[in-house]
Amino acid sequence: MRTSRRFFLSGASALAAAMVANSASAQDVIGDILKSSARGNWDDQFDARASEGGKVASTLPIFSLQTVAFTEQAVAQYQTIAGQGGWEQVPATKKLQLGVDDPDVVPLRKRLMISGDLSQSAGISNSFDSYVDAAVKRFQLRHGLPADGAMGKYTYTAMNVSAQIRLGQLQTNLQRLREKAGTLGNRYVLVDIPAAQIEAVENDRVVLRHTAIVGKIDRQTPIVNSKINEIIVNPYWNAPVSIVRKDIIPLMRKDPNYLKDSHIRLFAPDGSEVDPMTVDWSTDDAEKYRFRQDPGAGNAMASVKINFPSPDGVYMHDTPQQSLFGKLMRFDSSGCVRVQNVRDLVTWILRDTPGWDRQHFEATIKTGENTPVQVTNPVPVHFLYLSAWSTGPGVVQFRDDIYGLDGNEELQITSSL
Repeated sequence: MRTSRRFFLSGASALAAAMVANSASAQDVIGDILKSSARGNWDDQFDARASEGGKVASTLPIFSLQTVAFTEQAVAQYQTIAGQGGWEQVPATKKLQLGVDDPDVVPLRKRLMISGDLSQSAGISNSFDSYVDAAVKRFQLRHGLPADGAMGKYTYTAMNVSAQIRLGQLQTNLQRLREKAGTLGNRYVLVDIPAAQIEAVENDRVVLRHTAIVGKIDRQTPIVNSKINEIIVNPYWNAPVSIVRKDIIPLMRKDPNYLKDSHIRLFAPDGSEVDPMTVDWSTDDAEKYRFRQDPGAGNAMASVKINFPSPDGVYMHDTPQQSLFGKLMRFDSSGCVRVQNVRDLVTWILRDTPGWDRQHFEATIKTGENTPVQVTNPVPVHFLYLSAWSTGPGVVQFRDDIYGLDGNEELQITSSL
């Protein structure tokens, strides 16, 4: 997919003018930042508001009509920035963090000012002070990075993507937003694949937000538009052929007890159970069998599975590997979506299903028995791909283009580091 300017609205220039109405012009702003000399220590007139934009956190749904408008403003903003030469590269040679005094902090300050993460009132100096720390954290939050305030390799790489490339990313994703925003329904679940994030939306407001694990680059999570029609408490896990071929057969060749230790049972096409010791694991004959893992603590889907019709056979589920949700890059599944704090989401999905309040749901999990539950009012679910958007003035969000759909290799940060 190529980035294109043809998605840019004819009214963008007017939006750009509105965004800089309180200053002489965007050109003057950027020029002042790039030409600023050192100011030394703070004075009594310093504006303690380290950021010029709004808060990064928002209850505004990613695929709302308001997000479209804010993203159009962001396109206008980045057209202006790119038109004035963008920003300089920040030297990625050392770990800058709070308390450091170093000449490389000067280009860092200028970079953060141009993107609106640091107020111009902060001045230009070598000091990595609390204001720069707050600005770096804001930048990290906007790029889906851990907000620790330290300049590590991922933060440097995201920061040194040029303004022109970021503009193209915004234009590409604006098209995706326009195609879907306002069409997803009044109550729905959204999985944004590049953000590895889930939103439960109701009445144009995000009521729940969950961290997700999505598909690896070679086992991608597909685009899905469906309806959640079933919740399975204490699910069996049926291994897909791709996992049987790529993972289970090689593991059985190394450890003949792997299936037994993992509580995975083998079934022939006629439904009869097969002893794994009778299978020739040196060949791929095992692909014809069905691999079913019993419910339990070690089950690949843990406590619950969220089902919906899908041509790719994907679904959402719990996981026993909770530590994965703390990873920086959460692209680790075989295509399905793992959900952190999934019980909160399931409780929300089952809200209109009689007899399935949180208390009964938790009690059923404790029984360990496989229990399918039909959802009374099926909830729309959408797996979509959006790597750049804006949820407020000056709040421009960017994510790693994990599957390379934005048309520029520089945006595939995960695979480049």
